[in-house]
Amino acid sequence: MIATPPLTVVEICAGAGGQSLGLEQAGFAHAAAVEFDPDACATLRLNRPAWEVIEQDVHLFDGRPYRGIDLLAGGVPCPPFSVAGKQLGAADERDLFPEALRLVQETKPKAVMLENVRGLSTARFSTYRQQILSQLDELGYECDWQVINSSEHGVPQLRPRFILVALQKRFSGTFRWPEPVGTPPTVGQVLLPMMASRGWPGADAWAARANGIGPTLVGGSRKHGGPDLGPTRARSAWLGLGVDGRGLANEVPDDSYPADYLPRLTVQMAALVQGFPSDWVFSGRKTASYRQVGNAFPPPVARAIGRSIRSAIGAGKGPSLKQRVPSAGPTSRKMSPSVFN
Repeated sequence: MIATPPLTVVEICAGAGGQSLGLEQAGFAHAAAVEFDPDACATLRLNRPAWEVIEQDVHLFDGRPYRGIDLLAGGVPCPPFSVAGKQLGAADERDLFPEALRLVQETKPKAVMLENVRGLSTARFSTYRQQILSQLDELGYECDWQVINSSEHGVPQLRPRFILVALQKRFSGTFRWPEPVGTPPTVGQVLLPMMASRGWPGADAWAARANGIGPTLVGGSRKHGGPDLGPTRARSAWLGLGVDGRGLANEVPDDSYPADYLPRLTVQMAALVQGFPSDWVFSGRKTASYRQVGNAFPPPVARAIGRSIRSAIGAGKGPSLKQRVPSAGPTSRKMSPSVFN
């Protein structure tokens, strides 16, 4: 049996590699991974030394040498659309959608995948979304946008993400959004092996209490956010799962800790909650490492969408994407194009 060769991807705003790893698992090989943060670049190089990691502001990245790649992907910064911020959208200097569209024009990929926070799906940004779709249509792409909950793909946290998939019109007819994989594992199930790894006598009882999925992890930025699990509401939800969300631990509790101890997560535990494998290494001090983890796109979600894109590129032309998508609300998994009007 002949192995199917990998497809090529250029990824912008690659971060610590959550989307990168998922796309690799879906059968994509990185022609380039572009990231501005030095710690995140170091993380990518530690885990994938063979990749071309370009430490550069995306405004300066020239996509023309990569013309004809299979996929342009990226997790463009979320602050312009996050409910936790001022939601300035296009008026926010951190809005990188214009740069992503520039790179689509320069690289002319078969497919585009861009992810952002759910806030971008709200009525407030309907005109902005329509502008993006119109520009992609002019470039020859058919698009769909969906809110995907990470918990639908085996991640033990809700973490809704707003995903744009655009394909050249000759490929778009066969694209299908991935179906949910079933009930996600609980935080306790995912973290019990690590929580018990140093002999803490309360690990089993703790895992039984942590019998749900966690709230969305929040990584913050260089200017805002520290090594904690998010705002007050998120920390309260973590407390309900038996986790002290006011900070991060340096190590797993050992046999000297009492059975009723209220543990904090380590950076490695937070990474497991994001869907990273246990052998993925993060560069930098605790706050910098956690910022990379908390801002990551969960690898299992990127893998699921990447597989759907790969399948569409390989399958060729079929019925129109817009003919297949039923009308639904803006937070539905089946989103009508009319929501962008």
